[in-house]
Amino acid sequence: MAMSLLNISGGRASMKRMLLLMLIAGICVSIEVVFGQAAAKGNGTDVSSSSSSRPSVVNIGTLYTYDSVIGRAAGPAIAAAVDDVNSDPTILPGTRLNLISHNTNCSGFLATVEDAALNYIGAAKEHIDEDFDGSFLVHDAVLQLMVNDVVAVIGPQSSGVAHIISHVVNELHVPLLSFAATDPTLSALQYPYFLRTTQNDYFQMYAIADIVSYFGWREVIPIFVDDDYGRSGISILGDALAMKRAKISYKAALAPGASKSQISDLLLKVNQMESRVYVVHVNPDSGLSLFSIARGLHMTTRGYVWIATDWLPSVVDALEPVDTDTMNILQGVIALRHHTQDTDLKKKFMSKWSSHKNSVGASGFNSYALYAYDTVWLAARALDVFLNEGGNLSYSSDPKLHETNGSAMNLSSMRVFDGGQEFLRTLLRMNFTGLSGQIQFDMDKNLVHPAYDVLNIGGTGSRRIGYWSDSSGLSTVTPEVLYTKPKNTSASSQHLYSVIWPGETSVVPRGWVFPENGKPLRIAVPNRISYVQFVSKDKNPPGVRGYCIDVFEAAINLLQYPVPHIYILHGDGKRNPVYNEIVQAVAEDRYDAAVGDVTIVTNRTKIVDFTQPFMESGLVVVAPVKEVKSSPWAFLKPFTFQMWLVTGAFFLLVGAVVWILEHRINGEFRGSPRKQLMTIFWFSFSTMFFSHRENTVSALGRFVLIIWLFVVLIINSSYTASLTSILTVQQLTSRIEGIDSLAAGNEPIGVQDGSFARNYLIDELNIAESRLVTLKSQEEYSTFLKLGPNRGGVAAVVDELPYIELFLSASDCAFKIVGQEFTKSGWGFAFQRDSPLAVDLSTAVLQLSENGDLQKIRNKWLTHADCSSQVNEIDENHLSLKSFWGLFLICGIACFISLVVFFCNIICQYRRFTPEDGEEAVEDEIQSPRPQRSVCSTSLKKLIDFADRKEAEIKEMIKPKSIDIKRQGNPSSDGHTISSA
Repeated sequence: MAMSLLNISGGRASMKRMLLLMLIAGICVSIEVVFGQAAAKGNGTDVSSSSSSRPSVVNIGTLYTYDSVIGRAAGPAIAAAVDDVNSDPTILPGTRLNLISHNTNCSGFLATVEDAALNYIGAAKEHIDEDFDGSFLVHDAVLQLMVNDVVAVIGPQSSGVAHIISHVVNELHVPLLSFAATDPTLSALQYPYFLRTTQNDYFQMYAIADIVSYFGWREVIPIFVDDDYGRSGISILGDALAMKRAKISYKAALAPGASKSQISDLLLKVNQMESRVYVVHVNPDSGLSLFSIARGLHMTTRGYVWIATDWLPSVVDALEPVDTDTMNILQGVIALRHHTQDTDLKKKFMSKWSSHKNSVGASGFNSYALYAYDTVWLAARALDVFLNEGGNLSYSSDPKLHETNGSAMNLSSMRVFDGGQEFLRTLLRMNFTGLSGQIQFDMDKNLVHPAYDVLNIGGTGSRRIGYWSDSSGLSTVTPEVLYTKPKNTSASSQHLYSVIWPGETSVVPRGWVFPENGKPLRIAVPNRISYVQFVSKDKNPPGVRGYCIDVFEAAINLLQYPVPHIYILHGDGKRNPVYNEIVQAVAEDRYDAAVGDVTIVTNRTKIVDFTQPFMESGLVVVAPVKEVKSSPWAFLKPFTFQMWLVTGAFFLLVGAVVWILEHRINGEFRGSPRKQLMTIFWFSFSTMFFSHRENTVSALGRFVLIIWLFVVLIINSSYTASLTSILTVQQLTSRIEGIDSLAAGNEPIGVQDGSFARNYLIDELNIAESRLVTLKSQEEYSTFLKLGPNRGGVAAVVDELPYIELFLSASDCAFKIVGQEFTKSGWGFAFQRDSPLAVDLSTAVLQLSENGDLQKIRNKWLTHADCSSQVNEIDENHLSLKSFWGLFLICGIACFISLVVFFCNIICQYRRFTPEDGEEAVEDEIQSPRPQRSVCSTSLKKLIDFADRKEAEIKEMIKPKSIDIKRQGNPSSDGHTISSA
């Protein structure tokens, strides 16, 4: 056979093909032994191509490692399940399951292939010619497994072997039911006949990501076995962490069967890294050695976090009796275990396991025993339904298997399960309750309701601190209860009981440290040439100085751990650096952080993380101002033109109203028309100084006057205060009123070199770039502002408030801030994304602010202008009508009400005074002889004349008339009325 292989072709490609054939042939020779036993154990039963009704014996193959943590639990469980099926008359009546088991460790070659075969095949296939059908060679070799007819294969427990066997069962249409192969990639469409009867590691990795997020960690280091099982699981973990804004900082891969020295070297390497959160995803049979070595390296002490996948509970649960030394190395570890409901069926099985463990050889129980037991029952129930629905266990030859291309393996003896596809569909629609819970598959061929117990190992056992399920995330309520409620995986609904961490502490570890042998933080510092009070180069250690440096050092000193760091100046020292470039350098890992006057803006927060702002900032406009000179007409400035107009109108209005109300009863408001007009004007304006000499005697007049005097009091007080301010306070003005008027023009604008203000004005305010003038120093600020736009300078400068405050302090009040601050931002320290140091420093900055140290540092470095930094806008000193319209409204309403009451009283008197028919004498007395006019004009004139008379005269005239009317209306004692005298 070797000679025939060597004669295939010469050269490098032929040698690789030969190695592949030898590798796969070795696998098949070992596996073929398993199913070669089928004929003997089947008592000679022959299931032919034209198979009939129910067979008396059906062969089911199993493939797992007997002497392993999983195998020692799964073997007895599978045997017990077969016995229970064969003894149950309701399942497969008249048909007996025949179990064909094989130990994958029967061949040392196969045991090695179990961990490395697929890796080698995948690597070798990349170098094989394109016309070489690698998948066919795999099938050509592994099909030897199926020389005897089986309806299903239970196992294997290894994900690596499952990948190989899946190619075989795909060709022969035999379902492969694995109770322990958890590799998520086995669920791919590439393996239609692979059916996982345990939980997929996809869900386990999302459970770990939820734990990491729950405790606030941002970086983890997975330690995993470098095979299909380990690599695929960690790949899913990376995706799950990314959804929680966490990440894998380093992948620590272990070779399958790694020696203690290799494990020790790897742990020493990861111990020098920043993260202290380790996720261990290895094989159960070798995982404990990793923890033993970690304990020797003092990596299971306070500050470390160890999270293990379901392999660890499988080992711990199988320990009989409990090994104290083993439990000591696992103190404080968090682990996940497959969640299985405590049903009566499970309790009955556990009782049977305990009573028969010695007789059946069951030395260690774990959750894989439950899944193995349920897998046998799944196959039996599905086979029963398949046969009841008329399915036939028939096999036929595949013409493709006769084309062996000269292979020495007897592939022609392989036969395809004709009903395999229908049997697979039957398996997928099964739904029953087993020992592990509900056995039902979703659209992705995963078991429904995936759930895990979250364990905390301590003492001589483990303590359940919660559960995880895909419908609720972390919870202290059992998944069975939560599955009856709506899905809720929000962060606020996540709960776990307290954890005892390594080092016997209940304080949640920070999850990261600065490694002792690690490099110090590389901190970028702007090498400024202007405003050096904030940050600048220094000849003395640490090489930089300024306000920002002092704040950072003070914050670092508040941390509970040392932070080694070095400052690196960014910039050529000839001009201020571009701050966007500094932030970009941090994002690109050229620096670990940036410390200085770095403004927190939206574009920068997308690529780095900022701490809490330690300095408030915002863009303002500063412009030249001039003092407003005093004017002879300054006394008019307190009120606006509208205010003066309305005030004068109300003086006249109130004077007229009071005259109307007082004219009939007050002699001081009577006389010639000229005298009465002068009285109105004099009374009106004399109330401004409360010096009116006329007394009001009517109730309505006094009511109006009281309200008006109150209004006058407020107007006088406001006028006096405003005039005092105008005459005593320096008035400054600028033709630029703020950013709006500046942007609307076309004059040049100054911006600081390197500042984000330039991009903001261009991108946000659409100001032409040609209008912007870059200014490099405070001196240039002053020079260009003094020159003005007409002489090559700038109309105004736009910059951040802290810079402007320093500039104004040295400008002798020649420049001032005009308008309002039109952006709100702050300065913060920039760190790489998801840096845990950013969070701790934010807390430190808040602490500095609360204890007053931040203000002390500011007072040390920064000075402020003695004069006001804000222009007093002239318009703000003018009192406008909007400030007093409420008073005028009240006064107007009072005047209106008083006039209405007054005229109503006049009309009532007039109606009583007007004579009846025949009373000519009275009418003649009221009106003087005049030419005949219309009735309306005569009546109006009568009313006006009536209103002009004194109140006393009207009452005297009305009184006799009232008496006469009364007499005429009262008859005498003899029945005649009394006539008037």
